[in-house]
Amino acid sequence: MGFRVHALRTGYWRPGTDYVKEVVEVVRDVVEDGDIVAVSEKAISTASGNIVDESRFSPSPLSRFLVRFWIRFVWGYLLSRLCRLRPATTRRLRDYPIREGSVHKQVALRAVGFLQALRHYSEGGIDGSNLPYSYVSLPLKEAVKVADEIRRAIEEETGKEVTVMIVDGDTTYSLGCLHLAPRKVPVRGLVHFGGFLTFVVGRALGVRGRATPIALSGKPMTAEEALEAADTAHRAMGHGAGRTVWDMAERFGTSLTGVTWEMLESVEHRPVVVLRRLNL
Repeated sequence: MGFRVHALRTGYWRPGTDYVKEVVEVVRDVVEDGDIVAVSEKAISTASGNIVDESRFSPSPLSRFLVRFWIRFVWGYLLSRLCRLRPATTRRLRDYPIREGSVHKQVALRAVGFLQALRHYSEGGIDGSNLPYSYVSLPLKEAVKVADEIRRAIEEETGKEVTVMIVDGDTTYSLGCLHLAPRKVPVRGLVHFGGFLTFVVGRALGVRGRATPIALSGKPMTAEEALEAADTAHRAMGHGAGRTVWDMAERFGTSLTGVTWEMLESVEHRPVVVLRRLNL
């Protein structure tokens, strides 16, 4: 399977941005019948205000335990080896910030539950990259409705029949025809059996990992087609200001919570990608 890829640049989508209008505007002169329009879940969550300020939360004894023992020791010294994490990632886990990390884990416990909070990052779709200060984005609760809304708007404006896909960079691992998603998503063929185990199993076995299609609207796709399209789109989108909060802080020369809206707006963002199947 192959695609012709059009990664489309937009401004940074702050909360309150009309993301449907933004998508329609940027694809209007690009899309053709049969195209796949992929949109970043993170960008949609940010634009729609599906974010929380972690500085407003207080850590619990459980969230402190998760940081001090589970993240710093179990992930930092045991699971990091089993999952073959990069040395830089391992160092960051061993030095995981106690105060900010405990609050972050408290948010994860409330938003996505205990098993997802055991992840070392991207717990159930929670993500702090490309967000300022202490904000993190939450997973979309009605992603299919969002995809439907975007598809209808594109088709009404352009007259082209398209498939809209919402994409998350968190990894789905494929072992033959078994596709293990990082969280439960309404995409046929993707399965999830709970929390951090999907990541551990996938990484430990060294099986193929690809970005995750969160929702689809339009022409049906097989799981393999959806995963290949999602991964292609995610690679084309890039990482904006940084793949992680650590990367962002290093890029701008500030603390983990020192990134501002203005800093993020100074970076190129490509939250929308148009994919066109090639006749191979």
